[in-house]
Amino acid sequence: MQESDQQVFLAIQSGQTPAFEMLFKTHYQSLCRYANSILKDPDGAEEVVQATFIGLWEKRKTISIDSSLKSYLYRAVRNSCLNELKHEQVKQRYMAQQAVQDEVHSQPADHLSIHAELEEKIKAAIQTLPDQCRLIFTMSRFEELKYQEIADQLNLSVKTVENQMGKALKLMRAQLKEYLPLLAILMSNLLNP
Repeated sequence: MQESDQQVFLAIQSGQTPAFEMLFKTHYQSLCRYANSILKDPDGAEEVVQATFIGLWEKRKTISIDSSLKSYLYRAVRNSCLNELKHEQVKQRYMAQQAVQDEVHSQPADHLSIHAELEEKIKAAIQTLPDQCRLIFTMSRFEELKYQEIADQLNLSVKTVENQMGKALKLMRAQLKEYLPLLAILMSNLLNP
């Protein structure tokens, strides 16, 4: 740090407000322009710069500055701007997620009732499957186990698991065939809001 910077910083550390005011007046405008070049928001840029100076004043007794005061201020403003941009991205992602959730929750009542009715029919169809067939089907579809994992757990061959799944799907299709058009409509509405 240059000697004049060192003297100004020592004065600020000892609580001399004139030294701090001089530093503020010297760098405030250029720091605001710099922050605005990053944020593209003049008001946000001013807030960042003001917060940087407030932080410098509040932490003056514990801060250690190895470079020049000017470099320290620019680096602090840059870091604050980058944090602000990250925060804004998080807010945008959250708002987008909320919009999607609101869309799902605002589905027309008939879609929700069709969805509920279809779920009930699927559960009923699963209950009509033979025991081993139902067990293998639920392990595959709801527990998301691979055929080999199911075969290992039930001490069956993979071929037996495949045959039982084929049987389950055939029976399910037969029992739910009248609901397939509804399922297609529901899926198209969910995929193309």
